[in-house]
Amino acid sequence: MSSRRRRHARSPAAGPLDDDDLLCEILLRLPPQPSSLPRASAVCKRWRRLVSDNGFFRRFRLRHRRNPPLLGFFDRFVGLSFLPTLEAPNRIPPGRFSVQHEDDDDDRSMSFGCRHGLFLMLLRKPRRVLVWDPITGEKQHIAVPAAFDLEKTAGLVNGAVLSPAGEDQHFQVVLAAAGDKHQAIACVYSSKTCLWGNLISTPLPYDEDNGIRIPTMVHTYDAVMAGDSLYWMLVGNSCGILEFDLVKQSLAVIRLPVDIGGEDNCFKMMRAEGGGLGFLFVPASDHTAQLWKMKTDCDGSASWMLGRTIELDKVLSLKSEEKGPLFILGFAEENNVVFLWTMIGLFMINLETLEFKNLFKTMFFSYYHPFESVYAAGACVGGGHDGVELLLKT
Repeated sequence: MSSRRRRHARSPAAGPLDDDDLLCEILLRLPPQPSSLPRASAVCKRWRRLVSDNGFFRRFRLRHRRNPPLLGFFDRFVGLSFLPTLEAPNRIPPGRFSVQHEDDDDDRSMSFGCRHGLFLMLLRKPRRVLVWDPITGEKQHIAVPAAFDLEKTAGLVNGAVLSPAGEDQHFQVVLAAAGDKHQAIACVYSSKTCLWGNLISTPLPYDEDNGIRIPTMVHTYDAVMAGDSLYWMLVGNSCGILEFDLVKQSLAVIRLPVDIGGEDNCFKMMRAEGGGLGFLFVPASDHTAQLWKMKTDCDGSASWMLGRTIELDKVLSLKSEEKGPLFILGFAEENNVVFLWTMIGLFMINLETLEFKNLFKTMFFSYYHPFESVYAAGACVGGGHDGVELLLKT
């Protein structure tokens, strides 16, 4: 009897979490908040070993590349200092991200903003672009094509950085400017080939009868990426939007949905609800925000359509004495969040849910580059002070 029992006795089946590969697939699906991986690493030594692997962190970051949290923003006019926006336990220490570029003073550089976890800026002496990953600290310097030299663009050059879908190791840089002869120009750099592509151009509008002798120029506002295109504001003699189609490698000029002229009117390109190009307009006459969307009909003709109108004074519960001018200081395209200056503070407003947060009060007008990225708080390098600090604040 006992021998029969021994013959039929079996070792217990291994549980699904005993398989490292399966466990990694589960951990990859944790929310992309800064505290997620430090909390997982505190479960046991085995979990800590898995989430501390650099390969795992790359996969985790790539998986959440299109739904990253808004970690904070860089202040363009205060030395690109980083200001966190999340609350504990996900709040990033203010001094965690600091760009230090050699052989160049801050007043000789121009920041272009962030996308897909990368930061882009133009260094003027020598003239090159810097692609910086604030999470890993990696930097790459790239010489700028001669067509974007200072004397050929009146000094106004803008740009954008992006990582193609599904790629973590490679990136693209797109430069855009108004060249001579009322032409907009653009050029694309690929880190995969380490080469700039062909120069692309399109005519820029110029109205000789409007009395404005300033040429049409590419504004210094951050580009917006919607679908397969990048967009920049055009200002000067004619106002509009410059579109660069990444697939067709072509430029086009789009008219604005409203007349943005007038004192204290503020506006911002944005990614529209449901995708596509959008435009946020806050007229000085009232405290409303108009959300416009570019629509394309079956014939391929594009036109603007007014979507929602948000009564900002009611959303923010502004009293009559608090209804001063409003200024848009930044827009986070992945999270659909606008940074709005008011007399009582700088607000973060989610334009979809209308949730808001008063960050701080300031009388200083600046411009902010929102930083949306996946940050593992030290887990990607096997621990560190940031991860410990977040765990202590849990």
